[in-house]
Amino acid sequence: MERQHERLATPWAAGVAGVLFAILMAAAIVLVRIALPAGAGGGATVDATQRSAVHTALELLPFAGIAFLWFMGALREQAGEGEDQFFSTVFLGSGLVFVATLFGAAAAAGTVLQEGRQHPPFGLHFAYALLTTYAMRMAAVFIITTSTIGRRRGTLPRPLVVLGYLSGLALLVIGANVPWSELVFPAWALLLSLNILRDRRPARPRPAPST
Repeated sequence: MERQHERLATPWAAGVAGVLFAILMAAAIVLVRIALPAGAGGGATVDATQRSAVHTALELLPFAGIAFLWFMGALREQAGEGEDQFFSTVFLGSGLVFVATLFGAAAAAGTVLQEGRQHPPFGLHFAYALLTTYAMRMAAVFIITTSTIGRRRGTLPRPLVVLGYLSGLALLVIGANVPWSELVFPAWALLLSLNILRDRRPARPRPAPST
């Protein structure tokens, strides 16, 4: 009975962790994008408002990474013991590399707070390179792998599977060239998490048939 209760709680944990990750990740991306535009010149210093926005984003990102690890672990547990080993390895590897590169991008963005007048600002360009070129590519692999596992096991609706494939391909092909495209990943995670939470709602008891 206890093991069954843990199994029932796993999808709920995945849904909640996914929602937290999506909100924190999206908020951090928006703050950094607004405070430090990718195409900004390097001759201007970072003012107090920009520093505050970047500092807030850097405070959010570690919690976003933790929520994502919880989200990933709960999804893997939900897949069960019959999970394909190949897809399981790619799923786990892409998720871990994503978190590592995300933290690397956060560390690089943090150097902007200590930079003076530089042309161009090395930390800013390095942070965006890690985020858009590497972290988002790993996110794309994670999305495609998760969608494939969900399709093979029948745990994801067809529209969400198709949306996952399109989102993953978009991040793989055009992610680094389109500003704000990194918001695709938290948006997908939010939709997936809401679908999980919706499917785990307790069913309403049916009225007893009248005799």
